[in-house]
Amino acid sequence: MILKNLNYPLDFKFKITTLASDFNITDRNGNYVAYVRQKMFKLKEDVIVFNDESKSQELFNIKANQWIDFNASYMMTDLVNGKKFGRLARKGVRSIWKSRYDIIDENDQPKYQINEDNGWIKVWDSFIGEIPIIGLFTGYFLNPSYTVKDSEGKEYFRLKKMPSLIGRRFQLERLIDIDDEDESLVVLSFLMMVLLERARG
Repeated sequence: MILKNLNYPLDFKFKITTLASDFNITDRNGNYVAYVRQKMFKLKEDVIVFNDESKSQELFNIKANQWIDFNASYMMTDLVNGKKFGRLARKGVRSIWKSRYDIIDENDQPKYQINEDNGWIKVWDSFIGEIPIIGLFTGYFLNPSYTVKDSEGKEYFRLKKMPSLIGRRFQLERLIDIDDEDESLVVLSFLMMVLLERARG
């Protein structure tokens, strides 16, 4: 299965009424693209992507290959036909400064990279976040962005954290056209990356 005819920008909006890391993905017209739920109390990340908030159909599963997430990779499986879709691989040591992930296709070939655009935002967020009262509002003015590029440096997508008090909304823009299967692989990679980066603070 692939995600088709996506109408950008896509909004990733976390729910604040559940203990789990649940979020909706909707298009520019407010139509559902997917509903994402991370299973709780798991040593390894385990994420289910549903068709919508009714959870009537499971579309994809994303699972970590190890319970320590330093240099972990996250396998994406199409649950409709049981096919391995690809995986997202975190680059551990480099992620201390600027987050970087490799997007790897179903043939285990590196296809794209997700790179954090400005590592200083994370530094300032950590520093200012310790200041009483002021630190509560860093989500309004310190918001990272992440860009997907191919091996030649061509940019395809950009994800931005939108201003909010608790970091609950992200927006994904497509910069240039891409084929449907690669597009689905990138969107799934971004939704897993959002869960990982949000957990890091």
